[in-house]
Amino acid sequence: MQTNPYKQLAERLDALPNGYPPAIDGIELRVLEKLFSTQEAALAAQLLVSFESVEMVAERIGGDPGELRRQLKSMSRRGLIEAARSETGLIYRLLPFVVGIYEMQVNNMDVELASLIETYFGQAFSETLKVQPQVHRVIPIGESVKNNMEVHPFESASDLVSSAQAWGVLDCICRKQKALIGQACGHPIDVCMILDSRPGAFDRNTTIRALTQTEALGVLRRAADAGLVHSVSNNQMGVHYICNCCTCSCGILRGMATLGIANVIARSAFVNQIDEETCSACGVCIDNCQFEALSMDNLAVVDAKRCVGCGVCVLSCPSDAMGLVRRTEEEIMPIPETYEDWGAKRTMARGL
Repeated sequence: MQTNPYKQLAERLDALPNGYPPAIDGIELRVLEKLFSTQEAALAAQLLVSFESVEMVAERIGGDPGELRRQLKSMSRRGLIEAARSETGLIYRLLPFVVGIYEMQVNNMDVELASLIETYFGQAFSETLKVQPQVHRVIPIGESVKNNMEVHPFESASDLVSSAQAWGVLDCICRKQKALIGQACGHPIDVCMILDSRPGAFDRNTTIRALTQTEALGVLRRAADAGLVHSVSNNQMGVHYICNCCTCSCGILRGMATLGIANVIARSAFVNQIDEETCSACGVCIDNCQFEALSMDNLAVVDAKRCVGCGVCVLSCPSDAMGLVRRTEEEIMPIPETYEDWGAKRTMARGL
């Protein structure tokens, strides 16, 4: 009996640390059917998570190298797998669904795919969001942290931008997806940031718009001014993107707002602190907090358990009565050093 290539690929994606859990009605297969041909799904299901040349793939799974090269190149152009350049030519590897295939569909997202994704989100995606270490962690913009606080480079959005050698921006796939199903949230869409250690990495990219460092810092500030929460991959080294998220559209933050999952995102090492002498009890901070971590009792009050240390409220406070301070060492969540370390912890947590 021949195996359904879409089921085979779905199971392969779910075996990755990120996960791609099945839904009761098989909606996860219909998502893949929308993106992959049957031949492409069968090929993707056999790819490794480490890069391989076409020749290596052909030797391992069989097939004509020329035809494999054509298929792999086409799939990589459509964001279904990842391609990179090596000294001997292009190399390829499997992408997880999130963060990976989904985010790369910004130019391919249409109403049908957006509707399929929304149904899948409601039925099965919560299983991925419940696992720790979390997929994303919050980082504050530097100026929201009090001046006397220690801030490591991997803890600051502006430091991550400043340390990169190439910068790019593309539309937020989550807001685009929600807009296509008639649920646009009004936050800016062109603020999804990509970073690279190679100068000029995005100069010829047809999806990612290349930026200068100054322009990238400007995008970061524009996102912060719009009340968006900066989040990155949950590892210290090799961070290559900054998502600017909202609980109304972001697939991860909606896990808390829509699905009621606590700790859906790893909080930063900081927590908001109120200056009681300058707080005017205006309530602006409460309106701007996406995590319901603030309340009013004559003065603004912070719920440290709900505060993720994003700093959005700090920037919006008209009295400058707020600032992020470092949590105690016991309260700071450990961050895996590398993406591989993160994957190993997730794999163990999922019992794979």
